[in-house]
Amino acid sequence: MRREPSLLVLADGTTFEGYAAGYLPESGVTTGEFVFNTAMSGYQEVITDPSYAGQVIAFTYPHIGNYGVTALDDEALRPWCRGVIVRDLSPVESNWRSRGSLEEFLVRHRVPALVGIDTRRLTRHLRDHGALAGGFGHADESLVSRAARSALGTDGQDLVSEVSTPASYQRGDGPLHVVAVDYGIKRTMVDQLAQRFNVTVVPSSLDASQILELHPDGLFLSNGPGDPAALGEIVNVLGDLVGNVAIFGICLGHQLLASALGGTTYKLPFGHHGSNHPVRDLATGRIEITAQNHNYAVVAESLARGVVSHVNLNDGVIEGIASAHDRCFSVQYHPEAGPGPHDARYLFERFETLLNHGVLESR
Repeated sequence: MRREPSLLVLADGTTFEGYAAGYLPESGVTTGEFVFNTAMSGYQEVITDPSYAGQVIAFTYPHIGNYGVTALDDEALRPWCRGVIVRDLSPVESNWRSRGSLEEFLVRHRVPALVGIDTRRLTRHLRDHGALAGGFGHADESLVSRAARSALGTDGQDLVSEVSTPASYQRGDGPLHVVAVDYGIKRTMVDQLAQRFNVTVVPSSLDASQILELHPDGLFLSNGPGDPAALGEIVNVLGDLVGNVAIFGICLGHQLLASALGGTTYKLPFGHHGSNHPVRDLATGRIEITAQNHNYAVVAESLARGVVSHVNLNDGVIEGIASAHDRCFSVQYHPEAGPGPHDARYLFERFETLLNHGVLESR
């Protein structure tokens, strides 16, 4: 396949050469915040994770697309990421589940891609300098460079309102009713909850009184994109709910719950994006291998209420908090693991125990 030459230019002027793939926008250039993901498989789940809104995903694994795509692996109705960077985009898909190629998927969902670049060099640069805004495309170099200089990162941005469901919907038929607030919820999260509960997924714009009018036995706070510090109104809503209903949060939901408990957040240099991060449960000493996707984290010792329950063994980042008094807990990583290991799926059972018995237990 003959491809058009394409450039990637980061906001600091660093340039990479490659070839255009996937969807080719009429403007010839795409901008966003560049981050790298270290997962070796699960590329479709990664691309369709709404937490990547506003970002361009660079895969560190060099060969992507070899087993094709299937609607069964979609984590959302469509991708929300700005684009995809791949060293080698496989022209052939080989798997009995496949219903098409990754490139066909990208074209159908209007996701631009850049292939053939040195993704090792790009990863090293982002690791050394942090996540950077920039642009890429097949337009003239001057246009791509100008777009890169004006590109925005995720700092201070409310991206939740872009990805949240516009209307409530129901899943599952369990005896307990859980309201799941959609900040960018993944389908696998909904599936895990629906196996145990009667779930009402609601827009992120609901206030505390609207949520309580649904008479939830528990409240679930989902993952999502952007800067938690830009979501002050949501934090205020959660402040009115903490102590009134049992709460379980994941990823952005963890950061928002921590903020409602008096904590603060900060941006990590290049975030955690991958499926092999070791995390220690401080209550049990158990070590879990976890899937992660976040650029922001909770400041150590910033909580006014609750305790730190989990930490990342790579860099000490807070990976979980809990407050037995307020009947709430949350984790920064992804126990639903789509993709990733299933070490932490017991947390959904912990939530079920909390709702059934009112006790926040350690495994």
